[in-house]
Amino acid sequence: MSLKLYNTLRNRKEVFTPLQEGRVGLYVCGITVYDICHVGHARSAVVFDVLRRYLEYRGYEVTYVKNFTDVDDKIIARANAEGVSIYDISNRYIAAHDEDMAGLGVLQPTVTPRATEHIEGMIKLIEQLMARGLAYAVDGNVYYAVERFSGYGKLSGRQLEDMMAGARIDVNEHKNNPMDFALWKASKPNEPSWESPWGPGRPGWHIECSVMSQKYLGDTFDIHGGGEDLVFPHHENEIAQSEGATGKPLANLWIHNGFVKINSEKMSKSLGNVFSIQEMLARYCAEAIRLFMLQSHYRSAVDFSEESLSEARQGMDRFYAMLKAISDLLTPSGGDATPLAPESLTGKTAELYALIQGLPDRFIEAMDDDLNTARAIGYLFDAARQINAFLSDSKAAKSDAGRKVLALAGKNIKEVGYVLGLFQENPDTYFLKDRERETRKRGIDPAEIEQLIAERWAARTAKNWQRADELRQLLSEKGIALKDAPTGTTWKVA
Repeated sequence: MSLKLYNTLRNRKEVFTPLQEGRVGLYVCGITVYDICHVGHARSAVVFDVLRRYLEYRGYEVTYVKNFTDVDDKIIARANAEGVSIYDISNRYIAAHDEDMAGLGVLQPTVTPRATEHIEGMIKLIEQLMARGLAYAVDGNVYYAVERFSGYGKLSGRQLEDMMAGARIDVNEHKNNPMDFALWKASKPNEPSWESPWGPGRPGWHIECSVMSQKYLGDTFDIHGGGEDLVFPHHENEIAQSEGATGKPLANLWIHNGFVKINSEKMSKSLGNVFSIQEMLARYCAEAIRLFMLQSHYRSAVDFSEESLSEARQGMDRFYAMLKAISDLLTPSGGDATPLAPESLTGKTAELYALIQGLPDRFIEAMDDDLNTARAIGYLFDAARQINAFLSDSKAAKSDAGRKVLALAGKNIKEVGYVLGLFQENPDTYFLKDRERETRKRGIDPAEIEQLIAERWAARTAKNWQRADELRQLLSEKGIALKDAPTGTTWKVA
């Protein structure tokens, strides 16, 4: 099987062949650090986290670079409004970003460079472009001359004249062409600046990623990623800068994730429908958020809603209930240590073994098809249904062979789940956290619930079935689901 990924540059799926055998260089455009992260940032972060995890699962050594833009108009405006430096603002929101990513279960990239750490490299790259006749200086500003780069527009598939019509272009009488973009911006009052051959100033946005990707991954690397909103102008301009300076392809593959909608509307601050990652994590566990996002293909739009997230939470509940049932069945002995002998299996046990043993291959088949997480998750749900059916047959599940097969099932589901960032909690811990989160979200007092359950248990002990039923109904009306066992009653928020 060969991994195929959709290449925006050529608008098709292509077999992934790394530049260096066994190694992958991956660059993803990070955030501009002037505010807290929202659900759109979460989508991109999860998508490329899964790509990185899957490449590693397939045996590649991945160098994953994801930058921070820490000098920008919005950062400067916020710093001036608060009377602090841009570094105070960037440090604050980088820390918040890192907390959000950890909360979502996103692995730390290999390198997380900041733009302001690479000003010298940006100046050198601009000088290269000027030497090649691709850039020009006007009054302390330096612009890229897009008409002089023959490949301009190849990523977005647009012609230069089409881009000029209807594009959001800064009006500037100093530009030779309205589509020319800033490589270096002359210093203005109350703005941070660095010395350069063109006078004090600061870099343009696009030049930052060209320099940071080149520094950590080389002139040409394997994969460049980001949200589809970055195709034009940001990634188009990166190509013009990097390839204009080196004469080499910037990246072999360009991967872009789709937008996030909120209740079928485009997410927009003007509409007031932007949800922060902090808000999401307060209401739903990270794995439910990841499941929700990964049940759609990464290139398609996802519609963020309470209903869809609640369904994802219920899905995670089913998976963890299954994993807990397996764990409880195998505890405390852990099962027979003798190896599993597939040839000796019969009936339901043989059928389940065949399904579970083949799960990793089906998972790879789905993921090799342009990271088809939706199909991969479908295979996991199918496996969970059949495992639950097997668990319902107590005799088969408790047999030595059944226990071995269930142990393998738990192992394989957790192993492929790791690639998706799912099923990594202890089931008891998962349900405890879920209950705490749901009680906070719905304003439920756990102490009151425990008291009502204790009263119901006392009524059951006294065989006062009417009172016990009344208390169960009262708890049900509060959204509490009960599970009775010989040792007591457990509960969760339904």
